[in-house]
Amino acid sequence: MGKLKSTFTPILNRFSNFSAVTSLNSCIRDAVWQGQPRKALFTFRQLKQNGLEPNNLTFPFIAKACANLSNLKHSQMVHNHMLKSPYYFDKYVQTGLVDMYVKCDQVKDAYEVFDRMPERDIVAWNAMLMGFVQVGWFERYLCLFNEMRFDRVGPDLVTVMGLTQVASSLKDVRLLSSVHGLGIRIGVEASVSVANTWISAYAKCGDLVLSEMVFAGVDMLRLTVVSWNSMIAGCSYAGEGFKAMGWYQRMLYGGFRPDLSTILNLLGSFVKPDSLFHGKMTHCHGVRLGCCADVSVLNTLIYMYSNCADINSARRLFDSISDRTRVSWTVMIGSYAEKGDLEEATALFHAMEAAGEHPDVVTVIYLISACGKVGDLDFGRCIESYSISRGLKSDIMVSNALLDMYSKCGSIIDAEELFSTMNERTGVSWTTMIKGYALNGQSEKALDYFNLMLKSGLEPNNITFLAVLQACVHAGLVEKGWELFFMMTKLYKISASLDHHASVADLLGRQGKLKEALEYIQNMPFKPNASIWGALLSACKIHRDADIGEYAARRHFELEPQAAAPYVDMANIYASAGSWDGAASIRTKMKFNQVKKYPGESTIQVDRKSYIFRLDDRFHPEGSLIDEVHQAVGFI
Repeated sequence: MGKLKSTFTPILNRFSNFSAVTSLNSCIRDAVWQGQPRKALFTFRQLKQNGLEPNNLTFPFIAKACANLSNLKHSQMVHNHMLKSPYYFDKYVQTGLVDMYVKCDQVKDAYEVFDRMPERDIVAWNAMLMGFVQVGWFERYLCLFNEMRFDRVGPDLVTVMGLTQVASSLKDVRLLSSVHGLGIRIGVEASVSVANTWISAYAKCGDLVLSEMVFAGVDMLRLTVVSWNSMIAGCSYAGEGFKAMGWYQRMLYGGFRPDLSTILNLLGSFVKPDSLFHGKMTHCHGVRLGCCADVSVLNTLIYMYSNCADINSARRLFDSISDRTRVSWTVMIGSYAEKGDLEEATALFHAMEAAGEHPDVVTVIYLISACGKVGDLDFGRCIESYSISRGLKSDIMVSNALLDMYSKCGSIIDAEELFSTMNERTGVSWTTMIKGYALNGQSEKALDYFNLMLKSGLEPNNITFLAVLQACVHAGLVEKGWELFFMMTKLYKISASLDHHASVADLLGRQGKLKEALEYIQNMPFKPNASIWGALLSACKIHRDADIGEYAARRHFELEPQAAAPYVDMANIYASAGSWDGAASIRTKMKFNQVKKYPGESTIQVDRKSYIFRLDDRFHPEGSLIDEVHQAVGFI
């Protein structure tokens, strides 16, 4: 600090005040451009301490320094200096102030400054518009954009990129197409940065074809690694892992060198067991590129291997990380939780705390989810107590996860008590309760909560309607089910998914309306999957309809020739009808197709550890002791 002061003293001695301010402004500007915002602030303080007054060129740069630090205290101090200055109403000074507050996440303060500006140029409008994007106030963004157009201020490249981000966040492909058209009209489509934004935005809006069209429209000489990364990320977002690999190969053939983002985006697209080979190939490429020393890549690799059902490789990677972050621990805990291995997830949870890394909301949600999967109600209650002690239960996502866990564990009373004490209830909260009641056979309560949700002013979404339709299926409420289906499609304009159509078909089938169910399935706008044919086949078994059962079984065999369930159901239908030849032919077909029927199994939890018992299982390590107990209590 003394060295800096000695540097400024000759400047102050040699020049007039104006020259000194100009020189110090240059120092502030250079410090900001060189990424040294604290040095810029120190220079500003030296300027004030030496009795010099900042001018209209000083304040925009010092505001930029505060913005780079995202330091609200410094920003407010600079604002006070601006208020005392004759340059406060200079549009560049005020624009810098708006941007400063936006970067400090104080968008309301930024808007107060912006709203009082006597003169605004496109830079000021863009600063405020990007502030609304930053905090997710998309409706206010669109309103402000319309106000900007009303003031006859023409949009530029930054405005178009902001609008693209809004459309992408809203997943509104029609709005995005309009933004695209605007970009072409004002001539910014030639910018490769805009094209890259459109590529990823179209993918997020669910239109990968348009992403590819935008990419194809970029001049090959102007393509950058970011362009390829945007395309690969778009495929990853759309769940198209093999397409992502195809684009990666084209990128390599084109002579582009992948970077850290390329590897991260590519790994994120491999989330199914059938993509493990490609995941391993990408891992090898990452090692060759030197990316795998980065902890974010290692965390993504753990996630990839876990999702590809290779939990052992994920654990080896985790154990190899010397400097584990909270994300590292959480990803590994989540991997075991998804697998239903609560014992390992819990052990890692305790090890995480012992290592001095505090679990966060995501970690707790993973553990709660695991409790719901395996039905461990006691440990679920322990996690709830832990979340209270850590102040995490106030997060709505944690409360919603607890609601789901209690419902899946069969303790709907606990779920009710929690729901009644929640200060905030979102659509997810209501939907979770509706689904919980349906799951626990309380269909009437599920319908009551659906009506209460509507009265509360919250709009149901597609998942809410799926939950309430399932309640109707369990209760056999055909008319109510149709009423809800039409409410969803006609009143709320929600497009019915395959799952919604499956619920309607299941509802008809369970009530014995098998011909109507078959006709409904054949006229669906989606191709029926194996689950739908399986549900119809189960309904045929209940109502002993061999004719429709045979048709449903044939369709099921075509889709899943190795699945045992349709063979068993069809054999039971023939047997119940006294058609022993038919039952024998099904068993013959099973043997010919080498279909294996696995025995039923039961799982119990003891001290966080799962124990699986199968019919005629003689390989359990405690098998002899189990047999002795069975004999003692009269089971054998």
